[in-house]
Amino acid sequence: MTNSAAAAAPASHGKKPSLVLVFTALVLAMLLSALNQTILGTALPTIVGELNGANLMLWVITAFILASTVMMPIYGKLGDLIGRKYLLVAAIVIFLAGSVVGALAPDMTWLIIARVIQGLGAGGLMILSQAIIADVVPARERGKYMGWMGGVFAFSSVVGPLIGGWLTEGPGWRWAFWFNIPVGVLALLGALFFLKPRAVTSRPKIDLWGMVFIALATTGLVLVSSWGGSTYAWSDPVILGLAGGTILAGVVFVMVERRTAEPIIPMELFRDRNFNLATASGLLTSVAMFGAIGYLPTYLQMATGASATEAGLLMIPMMGALLFSSVLSGSLVSKTGRYKWMPIAGSAIMILALVLMGSIAAESPVWQLCVYIAVLGLGLGLNMQILVLVVQNSFPMSQVGTATAANNYFRQIGATLGSAVVGSLFAHRLSDLLAERLPASAASATGGGNSLTPKLVHELPEAIQDIIIRSYNEALIPLFLFMVPMAVVATILCLFIKEKPLATRLEPEVLPEALGEGNVLISTEDEGNGPSTTELRQVGAPTSR
Repeated sequence: MTNSAAAAAPASHGKKPSLVLVFTALVLAMLLSALNQTILGTALPTIVGELNGANLMLWVITAFILASTVMMPIYGKLGDLIGRKYLLVAAIVIFLAGSVVGALAPDMTWLIIARVIQGLGAGGLMILSQAIIADVVPARERGKYMGWMGGVFAFSSVVGPLIGGWLTEGPGWRWAFWFNIPVGVLALLGALFFLKPRAVTSRPKIDLWGMVFIALATTGLVLVSSWGGSTYAWSDPVILGLAGGTILAGVVFVMVERRTAEPIIPMELFRDRNFNLATASGLLTSVAMFGAIGYLPTYLQMATGASATEAGLLMIPMMGALLFSSVLSGSLVSKTGRYKWMPIAGSAIMILALVLMGSIAAESPVWQLCVYIAVLGLGLGLNMQILVLVVQNSFPMSQVGTATAANNYFRQIGATLGSAVVGSLFAHRLSDLLAERLPASAASATGGGNSLTPKLVHELPEAIQDIIIRSYNEALIPLFLFMVPMAVVATILCLFIKEKPLATRLEPEVLPEALGEGNVLISTEDEGNGPSTTELRQVGAPTSR
């Protein structure tokens, strides 16, 4: 090592802990967003029973995902233009404001409004966290960090319902919203103290019209998928008008993006083969994922007699499998540089899991469902974060936020469609089955099924309980099989991904704001393709070569 390089090394070691602090802050921010996709799952039956809003149940989940979806590309583009620190701070503050509104909500309307506000912040929490890691860690080393970020979603998929169930049975479901405040404050402090702002030397051009039309198109798509076939017939003028408006907004959005100086979703992204394949596969995977797990806690409470807390605990097998495969896949990527096989294997395992879950009967033992959702978690852990890495490795650092946001936007479209379509079909099928099977006296006592809570169900006579349990089973379980073709197509798409070499160093012209001006992480490996090493080095400092 040269004298100048040796002189730089101590400074590097002094700075290195900042990466740990940055990563901790980002994990807390992602945890907020991920938890709130699942924390109300076990609380939802009690919430809709107390607020008498079973017919609006799907909107408690869908409103959050819809709002976060609309905001993702906006946060991604703005982050590339003006830096990510203060955007992340703003996203956390907005999210916390929505949590306060939710905790104080007097009815279902205000609860849904609160979820919209939360979603407006959550879109930034997910995108900005992933983009900041891409700013400071080379693609070859990033697999380890992306694996742990995937583990955050695994953790929240179980801990969210568990916390929601525990709070619902204890101080009350409103504490599922108050719970966000201390976690959010920690994330906010981390963003304020550990992230470094980027100096903006020119006034950025904001794609306002793009924001407007992507919001209109996304909202229209979700309304069509949510209302079509349930609230309104598919041939109803409302649905036809929404469908036409969605298509028109989408066309106008594309026209705007082709002409504007700084589009939030640049059309040139779609010239990249890996972006198209990874994005399409991620969208289909999200449809299956959120369609499959979004209503499982509700099903477990109603169909198995589990309490809200027990329903959360029953999701642990999926969390454990997802966490294991996500962290393992990230570690293997960093160690070997090979990654293509992982989303292929993950999608194939998902096919198996959905088929198995579609075979569950009302009398099936609970352990059987736990095993099947563990298989699903194993497949998801091999798939989701690796597809994000594929996209990030396909574009220069100046576009990584926009590319990551675009990929996640379409993934969230899949999540929105999965939650909306499955929720709509589930609610519609359940309503029809209960109306057909419940005796008049039981239907009157339960508000036609709209006021059912787990506690009420298990206080009813055994014969009525059996009707309700079988109705829940027949309304939800067959829907898993409807998602198998999507997983098959996702697997086929992954087969055509080109395994490009992962970058082993950051672009020197891009100064990662998160670690401070003049510092980058450099990853190197020996000429025999040995293990890579990473160090924090000042830009311009000589290397040992």
